Amino acid sequence: MTSPDSDSAFYRTLLESTRAIPWKIDWATATFAYIGPQIEELLGWSPDSWKAVQDWADRMHPEDREKVVNFCVSQSQGGIDHEADYRALTRDGSYVWIRDVVHVVRGADGTVQALVGFMFDITERKRNEERLLALQHELEDLSFRDGLTGVNNRRKFDAVLQREWADARRAVQPLSLLMFDVDFFKAYNDHYGHVEGDDCLKRVAQALVSAAHRPRDFVARYGGEEFALLLPATDAPAARAVAERCRKAVFKAQIPHAASGVAQILTVSVGAGTIIPGAHDDPVRFLQEVDRHLYCAKHQGRNRIVGCGT
Repeated sequence: MTSPDSDSAFYRTLLESTRAIPWKIDWATATFAYIGPQIEELLGWSPDSWKAVQDWADRMHPEDREKVVNFCVSQSQGGIDHEADYRALTRDGSYVWIRDVVHVVRGADGTVQALVGFMFDITERKRNEERLLALQHELEDLSFRDGLTGVNNRRKFDAVLQREWADARRAVQPLSLLMFDVDFFKAYNDHYGHVEGDDCLKRVAQALVSAAHRPRDFVARYGGEEFALLLPATDAPAARAVAERCRKAVFKAQIPHAASGVAQILTVSVGAGTIIPGAHDDPVRFLQEVDRHLYCAKHQGRNRIVGCGT
């Protein structure tokens, strides 16, 4: 049989040969009874510099410190084993992500005697999580973008309309909507080809974006050659002015349209509407009303605005 001393040496050697960093804290004195030598390789601080629990707290990122310390203290006081992730300060001033896995050692009477645990370097895992989160955000953004024009798509428009409708109703504020249709776009495609047609839609989208000045003004491709511009906190006269600015911006783009029945330059028709949503109003009916205004603009000769006072 091996002696207790040789067993102790064996387990110590085993612990200190792992990448996980073992440690022990005496609860009564709040001091480190032991911390593995691996800590110096990871953080640059020598094991003998880890004297009190305060050293552990002081070497934690300021943004993590209060939350993590309070959590670990409360769990330990309750005798509950726990885990905590935080950024630990290295001797050279950088930070490493640590996961502390803590076991609470209690005496026969149930009182806390010590804390023992392992520190794990999870920096690479955190980096991977951040990269994955960034990728998820990128994919989400792409799912809300129109693949051709780069502006928001119909799916995003529907979501934003619901949100802005709810905000306008709650704040008792006007909400305006402009719907645009490229005049004689089928004739444009037939005359110039679909490649030029795609480029035309891109230029129209850019013109509309350039005319929507405020952060919450929301431009989307509604479908085909139709675009929508949502204008929160905008009354009818202001919406009418934005509609005219958009119409002129498209005309200023000077996109040739030899097959147009209106002009030799590409134009748009605009349907406009403004509402202060009430309890019995519905965004779908409002959208249908603005769409009817757009139909009227096309029926009345195109290259004009119908709605918001006209």
